[in-house]
Amino acid sequence: MVVGVGFLIAFSSGPGQSYVFSVFLDSIIDDTGLSRTAVSALYAVGTGVSAVMVAIVSRMADRFGPRKVVIFVAAAMAGACFGMAVASGFVAFFLAFAALRALGQGSTPINATLMTAQWFVAKRGRAMAVMGMGFAASLALLPPISRLLIDTVGWREAYALLGVLVLVLVIPSSFFFARDTPEEMGLHPDGYEHPPLNEPAPGAAGSGAPNRGVLTSWTFWALALSLTTSPFVVTALVFHQTGIFDERGVGAGVAAAVFVPYAIANALSSAASGVVVDRTGPKPVFVGAMLLLLVALGLSRLINGEPSAVVYASMLGTAGGLQRIVSSVIWAHYYGRQGLGRIQGSATSIMITMSALGPLPLAALEGATGSYDLGIGLMAAMPVLSIAGVLVARTSVKQHADPLPLPS
Repeated sequence: MVVGVGFLIAFSSGPGQSYVFSVFLDSIIDDTGLSRTAVSALYAVGTGVSAVMVAIVSRMADRFGPRKVVIFVAAAMAGACFGMAVASGFVAFFLAFAALRALGQGSTPINATLMTAQWFVAKRGRAMAVMGMGFAASLALLPPISRLLIDTVGWREAYALLGVLVLVLVIPSSFFFARDTPEEMGLHPDGYEHPPLNEPAPGAAGSGAPNRGVLTSWTFWALALSLTTSPFVVTALVFHQTGIFDERGVGAGVAAAVFVPYAIANALSSAASGVVVDRTGPKPVFVGAMLLLLVALGLSRLINGEPSAVVYASMLGTAGGLQRIVSSVIWAHYYGRQGLGRIQGSATSIMITMSALGPLPLAALEGATGSYDLGIGLMAAMPVLSIAGVLVARTSVKQHADPLPLPS
């Protein structure tokens, strides 16, 4: 039930995500008279607000439990959707959009992750993979649904209906079927008869003390900075995908179409890595993700037509799928479930900030040199450094390779 609720929460983050907003972009510009530059600036500011907001919301989840917090966040995000539907001036539109980005991009997904992490230890990777399918379903379904609604009833009414969707999917399911921890139901993670033996105690991984000591430890920053590589690089490549393809003589139509194999590869690799990470731990999966990201960076310079573009997008999607599972499980793997919101929320804030910065240096270097070659070549160093960072991070608790037998 908890994984199913997490799936619905992940799916419902779509109205605040880039892939849905991009469908509304031209309609918003035509209706409001705002320039593309102004809307892009709002996007950047909203992303910055999201990075701050997710840190606040994750701490609230530690204090009040993710179930209560996600109900509040869902109601607020629906309100932001309704705000988008009625916004007319620049200030009103800015407030609605900033709220939508802050609540949808980080605050909603983090609660799905925290809730799922509390209920699983030995099978956490598989649970996160199933929960994460909500993001893939959102990516596949909400853009065409949004397009249909815009063409049928208009963009404002479409956003209002997305707000209703969030309310209907998240609030009843979270209220009736979700619980914050198995312990409050007299249970233990994974359905075991006893507490898990392989869970790190608070303050593990060389932190010295829970929470505050964790955030100043070498292990936290080695992991947090390493995990920013994929968001930084993938966002940069996707943001400039049309330009990168054009430089290789491939049209904008192909640049848009390859998001389909990207999404499929992302979903399949997430499902597979959820099983693998339960067996091996997150480190080997992360190394695999970084190696695939290196390959994708190299393939971006070899694109010469639709087949090679599909191979490139599939490789990039596979790397992103592996990374998503690692990012979901690694903090609980190192630090346990207690105080997880503060730790994972802080790391997520760093990741969101780096993803927002990703497109800027690639654009600057392309403007200075007339080519994406130098920027992509420099980014190739980041996966190598990230592998080194994760390999030196140590956890004080060894995870079980095989799950304990479930009670009959």
